[in-house]
Parts: sequence; C-alpha cells; structure tokens
Amino acid sequence: MTKLFQIISFVFCLLSGTLVFSQDASWVAPESANSLKNPFANDAGAAAKGQRMFNQMCAICHGRKGDGTGGGGISLNPKPADFLSQKVKNESDGALFWKMTHGNPPMASYKDMLSDDQRWELVTYIRSLEKNNS
Repeated sequence: MTKLFQIISFVFCLLSGTLVFSQDASWVAPESANSLKNPFANDAGAAAKGQRMFNQMCAICHGRKGDGTGGGGISLNPKPADFLSQKVKNESDGALFWKMTHGNPPMASYKDMLSDDQRWELVTYIRSLEKNNS
C-alpha cells in the first residue's frame, strides 16, 4: 500500500506541482509563526511517526535524506527545499509548521490533509534530519 501511495503522490506531484516544500527565497512565514511551539520537540516517538509520513508523502520531491533531490521535484520551480540547508536550520519550528499548514505553490497546504499533530511530527522529523546530518 505504501508503494502505491508513493506512486500516486509522485503522479500528483508531477501533474499539479503542488506537493513540495518550496525553496522560494521570498517565502517567509509571518513573525507570529515564530511564537508557535512544537509540542513534540526532541520527542523520538514523534520523529519516528514523522519519518513514516515523510517517506510516504515528502521524500518523492524532497529526497530520502531531505536534501531537496527527490525525483518528483526535478521539474518544479522553485525546487523543493533542502531541509539540511542553513536557511531551514535558521527557521523556527513554528515557521516550518506554518509553511506546511498554509503552503505556497508549488508547495501544497497540508491544513486539510494532515492534523496539527502530524504536521508537528513532520517538523520534529525534519529537525532530526538536521541533527543526524550535521
């Protein structure tokens, strides 16, 4: 089932160009997003849940390592964000959560697709990528 979901996500990504966290340098979360606190910060269980979601939904465009090199993002403009970049490392957890929630084409809004907890789990996993690749 996971493989089927990945294929469907990949096709959707190619057709709509909407399933990618964008590298658009001008995309900045509002200052108020910085006050949002990750309820799962440093929670290994939440990071593991986030990793499962990431592998199913995000890796197709962002790459398995989160470095923005997934095959589904090749034709997208702007390119998928590199979660290991200094730019992402400098963003608050709240800003990442806000971006997942609201989207900015080609990045979709995940407000209606993922619960708040699921989006925070993804943020927690993204932060674990940074720590594991430092």
